Amino acid sequence: MSADSRDYKLDLSSRPPSVAPAATPQVPASLRPFLSVHFACCGVYTRIYRSPDASSYRGRCPRCLRPVTFQVAASGTDSRFFVVY
Repeated sequence: MSADSRDYKLDLSSRPPSVAPAATPQVPASLRPFLSVHFACCGVYTRIYRSPDASSYRGRCPRCLRPVTFQVAASGTDSRFFVVY
């Protein structure tokens, strides 16, 4: 076998400590809480998942990118489906 003639080598075996990812638990998307949102602006439905700190649900219309935020509060609602106009 001949020597590798490429002028670069890619090493994926380790990362420097300053780039190491934070130790946050990874929860599968199927177990993460979400809201069902109908964006009336474009007539599309999508799921919006809860933020990692559990303080809000943030998302965007998949077509026009209109942002929406739902705050989590003890005095909130039990509804899981919303319409954004």
